[in-house]
Amino acid sequence: MIADVPYDYTHVIPLAVAGKPSVVQLQLPRAAYLNARTAGLHDIRIFDASGAPQPFALRPPESVASTAHRALPVRVFPLMAERADAPLAGLEVSTATDGRVLSVRLPAASAAATAAAAGRERLAALVLDLRQDDAAEPPLVDALHFSLPAQRSTYNGQVLLEASDDLKRWETVGVAELSWLSNASEETLANDKLDFPARPMRYARLSWRSGEPLQFGAISAQSPVRGLAERATESILLQPQPGKDARDLLYTKPIGVTPLRIGLQVDSGNVVLPATLGSYREQRRSAQARFEPALRTTFFRLEQNGKPRQSGDVAVPGWLGQQWVLRFDQPPAVRPAMRMVWEPATLVFVAGGTPPYTLAVGRDKAPPAARDIAEVAPGFTPSELRALERASAGAPREQAEALASLARQAVAANSTAQQRLIILWGVLVLGVAVVAGMVWRLLRPK
Repeated sequence: MIADVPYDYTHVIPLAVAGKPSVVQLQLPRAAYLNARTAGLHDIRIFDASGAPQPFALRPPESVASTAHRALPVRVFPLMAERADAPLAGLEVSTATDGRVLSVRLPAASAAATAAAAGRERLAALVLDLRQDDAAEPPLVDALHFSLPAQRSTYNGQVLLEASDDLKRWETVGVAELSWLSNASEETLANDKLDFPARPMRYARLSWRSGEPLQFGAISAQSPVRGLAERATESILLQPQPGKDARDLLYTKPIGVTPLRIGLQVDSGNVVLPATLGSYREQRRSAQARFEPALRTTFFRLEQNGKPRQSGDVAVPGWLGQQWVLRFDQPPAVRPAMRMVWEPATLVFVAGGTPPYTLAVGRDKAPPAARDIAEVAPGFTPSELRALERASAGAPREQAEALASLARQAVAANSTAQQRLIILWGVLVLGVAVVAGMVWRLLRPK
């Protein structure tokens, strides 16, 4: 059985774990991919302070639901009354044919009373029109955001929000305490949002339970946009080498990296580079390698009106091997680096033994040690796994002894190959001599 100790690996990465969790997660660091010696990351290990291996699992990247928000404009109509606490029932509303509010006011008892009260009117409530001009249906809203008018820096009041589809029947949505506090340094502490469960909302009415009614500087509606969170990525720039054809550039990727996308790093100038991505395949009956295409694309960098425009990264197959070839339509005038992007896996390990813990990587022909997640975190749900305590990785450290051993193995392998080649040539020469001797015996005069 092969011994498994930290000193046998070319690189070790210290890990820091806060508290005393039983199971910990770690986004596999970039250094682990760049120093792995096996394509399947079989040479990844977790050791405790005494060098005892810890059980771990590798989880592939996963898409996680997320919610972002976009701000929607709101048309605001003040409701004026002789008293701030005037009843708000029976609004007189003027709307356009598309339902857009044109004006709104509280019902007047008579024209004479209205004229008499005109000089004593004050703000009683705000009616909000949330309909968007480009949408047939009312928007989905889960919050309102408020801003103070330019002349105010402090404010405090409790507001009640009601919603309606027809400006006649109103339903209570939520209550919030809005406040802005400002100090001598003009620093402001604000509670400027009213949150509520997401709902379609066509019209809304804002009234005050306490505090001075205020014509806010601006009100915007927050509309939730649900999607998938962007997954973490890592990248590396690979420098090109000449290929077997004058049109080719050759890029050698790290063994442990399985790329998701690639791009070309072109920093200046106007460049358009149609190219075919592929690899070389050795032919059994010929000493020449055959180019096998996998993907056709065009890389470019152009400056239009003083602004650069560049090609984005393109998705690539992961089966091209260690050497990737870009064959251009003609020998390229530039030799751009290749940007290779991948999504790091999540390593979940049992925080047993004696901390601190170390991630070790870099060993030829190491057998796989990763386990199934059910053997590392039994009974954990997907949401519990995502919420695990996160370990942080320090700077990778080379281990000279393991690197020297690796170099000795390479030299020994090369020496063995040379010895085999010498023996092969010797056998061939001997065979030729034997055949020549037989021919000479057959052809010599008797």
